[in-house]
Amino acid sequence: MTIESVTESGIGGALRLPRAREVPLSAPPLSYTAAIERYLTGAGIAKSSARIYRISLTTWGWMLAGEPAPIGPARRGAKPPVFPLAAIDDPTLPEALAELAAARADEMDADTVNRELSIARKAIGWWQRQGWIAWDPTIGIERRPAPPDRTKALAENQIAALWRLDVGLREKTFWKLLYESAARADEVLCLNVEDLYPQDKRGKITAKGGATEWIHWQSGTAQLLPRLIARRTRGPLFLTDRKAPAGTPTLDVCPETGRARLSYRRAEEIFEENTRLLANPLASPEDIEDLDGWTLHRLRHSALTHDAEDGTSTPMLLARSRHASVRSLERYARPGVDAVARHIAERDPAARRRNQ
Repeated sequence: MTIESVTESGIGGALRLPRAREVPLSAPPLSYTAAIERYLTGAGIAKSSARIYRISLTTWGWMLAGEPAPIGPARRGAKPPVFPLAAIDDPTLPEALAELAAARADEMDADTVNRELSIARKAIGWWQRQGWIAWDPTIGIERRPAPPDRTKALAENQIAALWRLDVGLREKTFWKLLYESAARADEVLCLNVEDLYPQDKRGKITAKGGATEWIHWQSGTAQLLPRLIARRTRGPLFLTDRKAPAGTPTLDVCPETGRARLSYRRAEEIFEENTRLLANPLASPEDIEDLDGWTLHRLRHSALTHDAEDGTSTPMLLARSRHASVRSLERYARPGVDAVARHIAERDPAARRRNQ
């Protein structure tokens, strides 16, 4: 390993400090896309997280190539640019990247922007440690402030309205399973038929960090699962409507139907599209294309919040959420809109007089 002195200016005129030039531990990948796959495998990213990492890193691929990342419907099916990983070391990239990232941040919510930035930095750091690139072009890009959203937990009438939507069996089962299990969407999408124990209303998932854990569901999911599975005995639980395209990993293809595992991105799109009018009850159906629906994470958030409102103990909430610390439960322990409404109604002087 040799030391290289660097005197050129970085963002804002600050001098880059001398850094050690790494001797590559292995032959560098030829393309950025290949580098993503090497990172996901080499860094030990859990299967349940790999999809989100791949989507985020693909999004950053456009910006690292000097192009705006597509958003909304334009993102689906868009082919990312092909460029060598070494292009990340281009000294002109940080300035252009900062502008592209700022423009994207203006179009997206802060949580998404911050998550994508964090994933990009983890991957870049890993590539640096392999000696494949020298610099982190994201230095100088700041995380966006994300004010807390006090309305993330859906009200009980909103959950009831969700179950009344006229959607397919796959969506009904997926949404019901997310709410009843309080599991993360990416974990549930990684479920295979052979991971299920229907008689016990439970299933094995690969959680954050790669641990194998149990999730549990209730009668609503139990009634739907047999119809969804039909006679299948193995393969992904939630499938796309079409045959898997060539090149789809074997683990993501149902060996009995040839269809692919449903992706997080597509599942999120379907949920968001179907909940636009529920999320905007005063809007006109004619305006549906301009509305925003709910995110899948709100089902997990709502389930845990409703548990807390019903007096579920802290140890049980920790087990349900599979969080490691009690502090992580604070976001769910805040009473939701229904609990506050009941509290106010019970203390309404007029209501008290009627009950006397």
